[in-house]
This record gives sequence, C-alpha cells and structure tokens, in this order.
Amino acid sequence: MVLAMLLGGLRRCEVLGLRLGDLSPGDRRVFISEGKGGHQRLIPVSPQFFAAVGDYLDQERPTVDHDRLFVVLSGPTRGRPLSSDGLDEILDGVRKRTGLPRLTCHQLRHTCLTRLREAGMALEAVQAQAGHRSIESTRVYIHLANSWLVEQYLQASAAIDADRAES
Repeated sequence: MVLAMLLGGLRRCEVLGLRLGDLSPGDRRVFISEGKGGHQRLIPVSPQFFAAVGDYLDQERPTVDHDRLFVVLSGPTRGRPLSSDGLDEILDGVRKRTGLPRLTCHQLRHTCLTRLREAGMALEAVQAQAGHRSIESTRVYIHLANSWLVEQYLQASAAIDADRAES
C-alpha cells in the first residue's frame, strides 16, 4: 500500500479501492477505477510495486470472497477490505519502524510526484499520473528540491550560451 502511494502516486481512496482485476503486472500498469471525482485512469507503476504485491498475495493475504486487493490481515475482521482507519494503523507502524515523526498518505503521494518531475518526467505526464484535471493543481502539488532546480537552470543556461556562441 505504501509503495502504491510512493511509487505510483495513488491517493488513499485509490489504494483502498484497488481490486485484483485493476492490476496488469505484465504491462506494469494499474487501472484506477475509483479516482477523485469519479475519474478513471490507467497508470504505469514501478516493477517494485508489483513484486511487493506478488509477495503480499503469496505470503500474507488470506483467502477471501471478494476482489479488493488490500484486506485486514488479523483480528475479528480478517479478510475484510481494508478501511481508512486500518491504513492509518499501518502507517503508524511504518512511522515507528522508520523513525519518521510524521508520515501521511498525502506526503507519500507528494514525494512520488515530486521525484517523478525531478527525474525529468514532463509536467503533463506527472499531471496524468496524478489524475489532476488542471496542470495548476500539479504545479502546486510538487515541491522541487533546490538541487534539481539548480541542475535544470545550469542545463538551460548552458544550452542558451551554446546557442549564442554559434550565432
């Protein structure tokens, strides 16, 4: 679940709404059938996510009578679809194990989208990955590291200088 947000940029509701049939491991894509505002999209997600899901399905997920991907793993509600409260409990455990004082689904999503942009993904592609209707939402959403900005500036400046030298 954490990797879906960190590597795919999925929202909390999108992670909780995933069904087994939404995954296309061969294509490394995930179909978001329950996106914000009822919008659907098909997005690529890292092979690392699919490997983790495979391990989860093989080793942790109990047999259930529904197709929700993420389920409660123990207790009286074992096998039922995971709830928002259950996801919060899982994130609490991640926070404790990693020593991060604050970690939210939204921060994981922000991290994914920012890293994709810093790695060179076009802003329009980040917008599509995020499921944003407006490019302005995407611009507000990502927080670029100063080092990325400096590198982008230096590359652009070098290209401008090269053009001027040729003229």
